[in-house]
Amino acid sequence: MSTETTTKSPEAAAVPPPGTALSKKRAAQGHGRLLTRRDRITLALMAGVPTVLHVALVWLTAFASIALAFTTWDGIGFDSIKWVGLDNFRELFTNNPQFWPAVQHNIIWFVALILIPTPFGLFLAVQLDKQIRFSRVYQTAFFLPVVVSLAVTGFVWQLVYNPDTGLINSLIGANEPGHYIDWIGDPDLNLWAVLIAASWRHTGYMMILYLAGLKGVDPSLREASALDGANEWQTFKNVIFPTLRPTNTVVLVVTIIEALRAFDLVFVFNKGAQGTELLSILVTNNIIGESSRIGYGSAIAVVLLVISLAVIIPYLVATFRKERRA
Repeated sequence: MSTETTTKSPEAAAVPPPGTALSKKRAAQGHGRLLTRRDRITLALMAGVPTVLHVALVWLTAFASIALAFTTWDGIGFDSIKWVGLDNFRELFTNNPQFWPAVQHNIIWFVALILIPTPFGLFLAVQLDKQIRFSRVYQTAFFLPVVVSLAVTGFVWQLVYNPDTGLINSLIGANEPGHYIDWIGDPDLNLWAVLIAASWRHTGYMMILYLAGLKGVDPSLREASALDGANEWQTFKNVIFPTLRPTNTVVLVVTIIEALRAFDLVFVFNKGAQGTELLSILVTNNIIGESSRIGYGSAIAVVLLVISLAVIIPYLVATFRKERRA
């Protein structure tokens, strides 16, 4: 019976077995070398610079606006800032004839976005979810208004609403002298004209959100509904739509935010005058200009912030509760 002898190479003999103190020390040194000093500086800059910019441009300006809401300031020199307490809010709620119409218009804006583009966006999403031919082309076409700047959208719709050479007046024969329809200048029409343009853009946004929600629906639910003899409408109403509850929550919050921050379209159309007043327009008109009232404009901005937080905070609380339960 022969015994086999194994010879170890010098390199193998130099490597300590795992678990020894020397191997642990080398492992610790290896982990320490993963981030060099240069790496730490790079990471600090990558994380620090955006954080500083975010704090300076978002949080500090927000708190500064809240503080300025209780002062009066013309924007020239910090020594002209004077504390007035709640006077700006009293004047805003009682003596400003544009404030309550602006609040009403923001509410109308929200209701219109909920009733017109949201159901239409859901309808488009359901149709595109059926994998029809050229669905990618349709998605791109309907989503294109969302990508285009709102200022550009406003200029496009100004051409559509032009009383002399506009598309609408040309189609209905209202582009002749004595028969003009001034869609932008008429206080009874301009708000609805702007809402049509906003709905045109918002439809594509809603379509993408609902299409993403429909892609997450379990196909077995559709199959089970078909086996039970349900038609397409019954399947959607009783099976598909209830599963879109998280998407509906997102759609609701997004629509409220869109209604509150509406500014670009109205400003391009007629600068928020003659029946298109909005809270964002009032903030701009009071802060920017020769006779700027930064404290008063900040008070309007605070009201807009409170309304926004009243919507966003319950949504975040409900979302975090669902995550904890999951």
